Amino acid sequence: MTQPTGVIHDIGYRHYDGVRLTRGYAATALALNSLRGAFGLGRTARSKIIPFLIAGTMLLPAVVSIAVMALLKEQGLPYSGYAVTMQAVLAVFLAAQSPYLVAPDLRFRVLPLYLSRPLKVIDYVGAKFVALVVALFLLLAAPLTLMYIGELLVELDTPVRTSEYLASLGGGVICAVLLAAIGLALASFTPRRGLGVAAVIAFYMFTLAASGVFFGVFESENQQTAAEWSLLGNPFFLVDAVQTNLFGTEPSNGTGYPPGIAPAAITLAVIALALSALYLRYRKAAAA
Repeated sequence: MTQPTGVIHDIGYRHYDGVRLTRGYAATALALNSLRGAFGLGRTARSKIIPFLIAGTMLLPAVVSIAVMALLKEQGLPYSGYAVTMQAVLAVFLAAQSPYLVAPDLRFRVLPLYLSRPLKVIDYVGAKFVALVVALFLLLAAPLTLMYIGELLVELDTPVRTSEYLASLGGGVICAVLLAAIGLALASFTPRRGLGVAAVIAFYMFTLAASGVFFGVFESENQQTAAEWSLLGNPFFLVDAVQTNLFGTEPSNGTGYPPGIAPAAITLAVIALALSALYLRYRKAAAA
């Protein structure tokens, strides 16, 4: 009778008996990793160039404003219009980093690995969304806070603009949420980062040009109400309108916006539509 020749080798695998972390922990880890990646941290030196250059550009007007306050003893740049003034810089950051957050996982089809357990589609989408919101808010909050600190340190004859500073931070949150929702939704429809960058830039340029053209046409026809409404086609002016109506800050366009809750309702509708499209896109990708 032939004896069995099979041998069982102990190669060191052991059953895990420790604490199993929750969905919340996994989502938080993904959000933090995505936030670090948005600024190039943990990536190659080449990946840090654009985020750091944009961060420096966002801080530059604040530094100049502090210098003006120190030399002329006058108030510097207004807080409330900072996002509108720097909208091109923010749009470049959004176009550069939105595809980074969503395109690679779609292109290399690794989404099922994330969703094997314990993450769900809504956790994954939420983590990416929160990471981009925080990144955009930091880009806005840092120069605003720097200007406010400078205003506190410089002895001016006018009162410190604390209420305007706080209102601008509130507007910064709204701006970050709106831009992140739009940017991720646009970038998620293609697994190619280059196409995602082009889509976000094209959307910004189109809304900027369209709102500007319609505003000019309506103003030339003395239709002021229609001109104010036309500006809401630009996401940055839309947020500025919400900030003006909610917090009573000065409008950045110099004329004004439609009063009431209409700008806020439009903002909420756009955010809901963009996030719904983003969720449906990832649910489809996860099922593929």
